[in-house]
Amino acid sequence: INCTRAERPQTAVVKPVLEQADAYGRSRLGAGQRIQVEFVSANPTGPLHVGHGRGAAYGASLANLLRAAGYDVHNEYYVNDAGRQMNILATSVWLRYLELGDAGFEERFPANGYQGDYVRDISTALRNEYTDRFEQGIETVFADLPADEGQPGGDKELHIDGLIERARTLLGEDDYMLIFDAGLHRITADIRDDLAEFGVEYDEWYSERTLQTSGRIDECIERLQKSGHVYADNGALWFRSTDYGDEKDRVVVRDNGVKTYFAADIAYHMEKLERGFDRVIDIWGADHHGYVPRVKAALAAIGDDPSRLDVLLVQFAVLYRGGEKVPMSTRSGQFVTLRELRHEVGNDAARFFYVLRKCEQHMDFDLDLAKSQSNENPVYYVQYAHARICSVYRQLAEKNLAWDSANGLANLDKLGESHETDLMTALTRYPELIEAAARNHEPHQIAYYVREVATAFHTYYNAHQFIVDDADLRDARFALITATRQVLKNGLQLLGVTAPDTM
Repeated sequence: INCTRAERPQTAVVKPVLEQADAYGRSRLGAGQRIQVEFVSANPTGPLHVGHGRGAAYGASLANLLRAAGYDVHNEYYVNDAGRQMNILATSVWLRYLELGDAGFEERFPANGYQGDYVRDISTALRNEYTDRFEQGIETVFADLPADEGQPGGDKELHIDGLIERARTLLGEDDYMLIFDAGLHRITADIRDDLAEFGVEYDEWYSERTLQTSGRIDECIERLQKSGHVYADNGALWFRSTDYGDEKDRVVVRDNGVKTYFAADIAYHMEKLERGFDRVIDIWGADHHGYVPRVKAALAAIGDDPSRLDVLLVQFAVLYRGGEKVPMSTRSGQFVTLRELRHEVGNDAARFFYVLRKCEQHMDFDLDLAKSQSNENPVYYVQYAHARICSVYRQLAEKNLAWDSANGLANLDKLGESHETDLMTALTRYPELIEAAARNHEPHQIAYYVREVATAFHTYYNAHQFIVDDADLRDARFALITATRQVLKNGLQLLGVTAPDTM
């Protein structure tokens, strides 16, 4: 009878990690399945703020996670380049432009206008390029408009809508659209740059305008009409969303003939499903929770399968600095931009902190903690584990020694310390964790996992020497910490976080 000693189950993980390297943990769970992930999609009416940042970090990490699990993933940003909010922006830009020629306009700026400094920057650029081309007198602009908020009988919504129509009339459609596009293109370009610098890339930037120019919105409304789920009332066209459990029916075409955001959203989702994705994932802010059932209802009404659409809601991130809550108001321009956050705490801390919780959970973002270089800062703690392993290699070289990989793999049976078995056991969990996190759309599992691996390594580091006289044991330990370094790097990459060699 020939007897051989079985390899410890824990040590069996080291070799595949070293052999597969960056591919370790990846699976074919989603092989052959196409998934579209649409996320951020903020209206191009201003810079991205920290709330958008959480959706960006979550969406990008989820897409990376799904790819690691074998899915064919298409990242998409839906550009809301049409509709009322963009008209409010265009009118705000025009009024700030007029203010540069007549200071009296500043006092008449609408309560419902966009007031951030970025609006003034766009207006200044227009003034520099076109001088007085869009000039109008203050009385001409405001004559006979509904009163603004704060005035007797004032209504800010009627006032801004009146200003939009006045701008269109006085400027003419060509000049109005020139101002409209100046704001749109400047802000969209800023959003693109901001996200790219944040490590968030898209396969497609889909324009809402194309739905209008291509006739897809009209086609969608026709399908709703044929299905018998729309009706006319007071000149408007309504979708019978109450047939699907909604609290009230929803307008798809207003009494003035203008199609609503809801109509465009139905058409966009109809078009998405027609592109052949097996699943479509929308990542929205938590304030859109009531919007989910009516979009699914509309898809069912036009004959599409609403189960192919998953909507994941991301709670807002609340910033704290020095223990005090940082105020946020987009319309007034009082908010912390994503760019400001990145410059303050760095991309790595922002990306990691944003995915530390489930997307539907409330999140407090402690700026002071994110900047600290301490074990209490989770991203610093994990990155330091990776850098610490790299430092051990440098120490080895300083002693004129080298790691023999083959010898290390041949002597893994020498790794019998409890800290070693704990670390190897943690490494074996990585592939199954990828699949579980992908199925459940939970990149926070990866964040917690790399922190667990970092803890196991730091504990091991503090308890044992790696550069020992016994060459076989030394090489085996280097094989283990090399595998650990690789898994930390792989996990951090899924979250869009770097794995530094030095810190």
